[in-house]
Amino acid sequence: MTIEEILAGESKNVEFKESLPEKSIKYMKSVVAFANGTGGKIIFGIADKTREVVGFDKEDVFKKMDAIANAVSDSCEPAIIPDITLQTVDGKTVIVVEISEGRQRPYYIKALGREGGVYVRVAGTTRLADEYMVKELLFEGSNRYYDQALCTGLNITDEDIDALCKAMKEQAVKNAHNEEQKASIKDVGRQQLRSWGVLIERDGKDYPSNAFAILAGNGGLHVATQCGVFKGTTKAVFVDRREYTGPLWEQIDEAFQFVLRNIHLGATIVGVYRQDIYEIPTDAIRELIINAMVHRSYLDHGTIQVAVYDNRLEITSPGKLPMGQTLERMKEGYSKIRNEALAHAFSYMNLIEHWGSGIPRIIEKVKAAGLREPEFIGGEVDLRINIYRGQVDINDVNAKVPDNTDKMPDSDKRVPDNTDKMPDSDKRVPDNTDKMPDSDKRVPDKEQEQRIYEYVLKYESITTAKAAEILGVKHRRARAVLMNLINSAYLKKQGAARSTVYVKNTEREY
Repeated sequence: MTIEEILAGESKNVEFKESLPEKSIKYMKSVVAFANGTGGKIIFGIADKTREVVGFDKEDVFKKMDAIANAVSDSCEPAIIPDITLQTVDGKTVIVVEISEGRQRPYYIKALGREGGVYVRVAGTTRLADEYMVKELLFEGSNRYYDQALCTGLNITDEDIDALCKAMKEQAVKNAHNEEQKASIKDVGRQQLRSWGVLIERDGKDYPSNAFAILAGNGGLHVATQCGVFKGTTKAVFVDRREYTGPLWEQIDEAFQFVLRNIHLGATIVGVYRQDIYEIPTDAIRELIINAMVHRSYLDHGTIQVAVYDNRLEITSPGKLPMGQTLERMKEGYSKIRNEALAHAFSYMNLIEHWGSGIPRIIEKVKAAGLREPEFIGGEVDLRINIYRGQVDINDVNAKVPDNTDKMPDSDKRVPDNTDKMPDSDKRVPDNTDKMPDSDKRVPDKEQEQRIYEYVLKYESITTAKAAEILGVKHRRARAVLMNLINSAYLKKQGAARSTVYVKNTEREY
């Protein structure tokens, strides 16, 4: 540990402890969280707030190392084997406990059980994992894919299967790059769907996997894409919004056209010809939307959000990065498939080419257009990619895309132009950024969370039933909102079972 690393402070993968706590659970949560994530270090002997190197006496430092090793061995399930070493920093001895990325997820604290003892790292802090995150870790730990699991509650007919096969063939032909590729496309049948994991054969009968429900959009799982246009650079004022459902390929096309209608179209001169050009490369836009569809977590009940601001296009997909994936590796072209069945189906439909090549190709296309390199944010709860507007040299840059297709229907999905507040609906495009409140004046970014937080500030506590009543949603959705507020350190839970209430969190938790 260098002085520079210490001065940088705590981070996603580094945590400081001034002393060795008497109760090991105070740091065991972080041990488990590091194992469930990308690994990390706990440095004992450094004050977390001041970053002062306190160190330990050499006489008892080895006893403390043994105590840490025993505590980790006794407290964690499955077994975690830490690498415990001594380092000299600024002339003082500190203990470095390094936890590697685990492969037998989820890891949890034995005394709390899997239901209440699974912890993860979010925004540089340790948080209790919510239900969807635990399921995600279970699939990772067992080397299984959620999209290939049986979709319970969805009944399909032979006609449904045939319709999916026909639709996929049509998409493959539509997305072919040339006549030669188009001619080489073969029919997709049941055996192919089984090999991909879209269908599951049992006792001579075919059953739908989650991938079938996701692809077809015919029930079983609610999968949607939310698109919004905002005035300025924040979500304070809606200009327009849509929510698209149905087959994934339809959602891709609808979201893509939505973006094109709401960014600038200009022109450039190529030789003696006038050529229309969008301010953001259209191939990059489409690939980003496709990438979000195939790589998002479908265990997370959130939606893909496509947001157009005055200065950027923002695409957010739910779910943390898969095990072994990082933002840096992603940009370099490393592919970690989260949804294998969907990836096979997308490849057949010519929606993706070579797995892992999409992100580097997007970066190059954006840079070639004279725009700054796309910005990649998050990865712990969701993944957000920003492409910034207004830096490409084109003529007539203020000309808008003709809105002659896919006109807005008269429905409650429309938000009037003069609306200066978020609609009271689950269908709004939220801001998924989870931030630690730094003062009592801070409020959550999401509208639903704001309403719950304001209620707690006024009435001191709230129940799940009351949250559901305020938001006009089911208890399951209300609990998800409350859990987000806990994970972002606005609220904390008190009580148990039917006595559970949620109150303001007045201190930072580790």
